Amino acid sequence: MKDLSIKKLYYSISEVSKITDIEQYVLRYWETEFEQLKPQKNRAGNRIYTNKDIQLILYIKELLREKKYTIEGAKKILEDYSHGKQIPSTVTAKETKAEQQETIEEERVQPEAGLKKDLEEIKSIFELLVSKM
Repeated sequence: MKDLSIKKLYYSISEVSKITDIEQYVLRYWETEFEQLKPQKNRAGNRIYTNKDIQLILYIKELLREKKYTIEGAKKILEDYSHGKQIPSTVTAKETKAEQQETIEEERVQPEAGLKKDLEEIKSIFELLVSKM
């Protein structure tokens, strides 16, 4: 399995499907419905998505699935996006699954300072209890 935590310029439809947790057929359908979502195609004719495309997909997902907009309602909101405006910061600030996994791995490797302090405090309490026995 490919490591999706590596930042790339282009992603395949299968990688985007895993990152966004959206089925490939849904991504293809959204391309027909949302004119702003037009991934490039490589020489073989396969779709190649950029990070900007992924942000747009996550925004569409938020509008349709979390905010319960209809496709027509989401299209109206996305008209601003097609005129050069940025996706709202709520979407760009969200971490993708790959970034979340990377954060989890970093936390496993580097224990938090607060945890170390707590363990030292517990150790001193145990030492105090043992000395009173």
